[in-house]
Amino acid sequence: MSGVTKAQVIAALSQVQDPELRKDLVSLNMIKDIEVNGSQVSFTVELTTPACPLRNQIQKDAENAVLAIDGVKSVKVTMGARVMEDKKIENLSIKNIIAIGSGKGGVGKSTIAVNIAVALAECGAKVGLMDADIYGPNVPTMMGVNALPPTPQGSKIQTAEAYGVKVMSIGFMVTPGQPLIWRGPLLHSAIKQFLMDVDWGELDYLIVDLPPGTGDVQLSLVQTVPLSGGVIVTMPQQVSLDDAYRAASMFKKMDVPVLGVVENMSYLEMEDGSLRRIFGEGGGEQLAGMAGVPLLANIPIDENIRAGGDQGAPVVVRDPESPGAQALTALAQSVAARMSMELLG
Repeated sequence: MSGVTKAQVIAALSQVQDPELRKDLVSLNMIKDIEVNGSQVSFTVELTTPACPLRNQIQKDAENAVLAIDGVKSVKVTMGARVMEDKKIENLSIKNIIAIGSGKGGVGKSTIAVNIAVALAECGAKVGLMDADIYGPNVPTMMGVNALPPTPQGSKIQTAEAYGVKVMSIGFMVTPGQPLIWRGPLLHSAIKQFLMDVDWGELDYLIVDLPPGTGDVQLSLVQTVPLSGGVIVTMPQQVSLDDAYRAASMFKKMDVPVLGVVENMSYLEMEDGSLRRIFGEGGGEQLAGMAGVPLLANIPIDENIRAGGDQGAPVVVRDPESPGAQALTALAQSVAARMSMELLG
């Protein structure tokens, strides 16, 4: 009997699909470094993001497909990742820029942005977090940082860093409590400086926490650099839904792909296991349907989320086993997966 060949391995793996991208691993160019040594086969699966939520399933499916080849007795699968790059982004070593927006304030948008950034970094991605909420910069407090490091003469502005995430915010540059009464040109200048004059280094994802609404900051951001995608944060009640739909419409009008909707503060789990829908029900699902995009997550009301933000320790690292942290980690993985799907077309 002739030995196992690389062609047989490739043929077997071409039958294995990435469940979210809905294409096979070979056509996605995910299979690397195939080695055949008698009855032993090894290869690497290079995912499109280290935050892939179906990593274990893909590994098992690939292993089983090759084990089914006649003559194969053992298979070693190494899992790796190389984040897909948005080719529209020029002059920056950033592969994807993802904006987190909302139609109104008070829906927990900054909390969502911070925890997405930290969860992606926890998965092994290179992540930056830009606080573009000029009027209410909460990111420094939520990330537990209060100052930027010194900038060497002649160098770009250095970012702060916490939990493996590079952080930039106007909050580092003004006196605490000082109101910022800025018109459009100053806002545009600040946003441009935060993108072009900051030493972000090489990033897989830059998460941008937008101010609420559809104003000057959003327009300046799109005029300065192409956004890879947007995420809309809403709450279950109708008034939040109406405002959030305007934010989704703004993204679409500016040709920014909407990756999906997040319904925050969806429910409160009681001690007996029942769920209280304090702010109503179904708003996120309704908004997703109106916008024609998926509902990415329903985030519960969880005291640990609030405490993490107040104490500068995001819940995904402060209390990773809590329901809120698990929902937010799953959200970050869904955002990364949706970004890969968008770039694959």
